[in-house]
Formats: sequence, C-alpha cells, structure tokens
Amino acid sequence: MLHPSYSDLMRVVNSEVEEGEAPVVNSRYSIVMAASKRARQLISGEDAYVNSDNKKPLSTAIEELNNSEIKILNEEE
Repeated sequence: MLHPSYSDLMRVVNSEVEEGEAPVVNSRYSIVMAASKRARQLISGEDAYVNSDNKKPLSTAIEELNNSEIKILNEEE
C-alpha cells in the first residue's frame, strides 16, 4: 500500500491553489505520472531534494511530492 495515499498527495499538491481556481491535479493518474516522471529524473542522475533512507527512486519522488519539494505545473505553466 502506498503511504501517503493518493488523496493525501492530491491534497498536498493542490494546497497552493486559491479558492475558485482549478486544481493542479484532479486524478490519481496525474499523481502517478508526476511521480514516475520524477523517478525517471532521479534514475538518470538528478539529485534528490529530500534526504531519504530509502534508495528507491519512486519512493523518493513520492516523498518529495508529499513534502512539497517539487511542484506539478499545469499545462499553462
């Protein structure tokens, strides 16, 4: 099971969205795509933004999302 949950990650990612604006992510698919893209970046040699005991790239990417260390941009940005 994934910890934090998809809904928790969506809440964190959308926390900076102001009232009345469209959320940055509105599906689990968006979270999965963002985490997998970041994991591929970590695999290719980019530095992690969190100090993680876990060496798995996907777990590190999820931790970065949960800690708001990385930001998911919408299509306009």
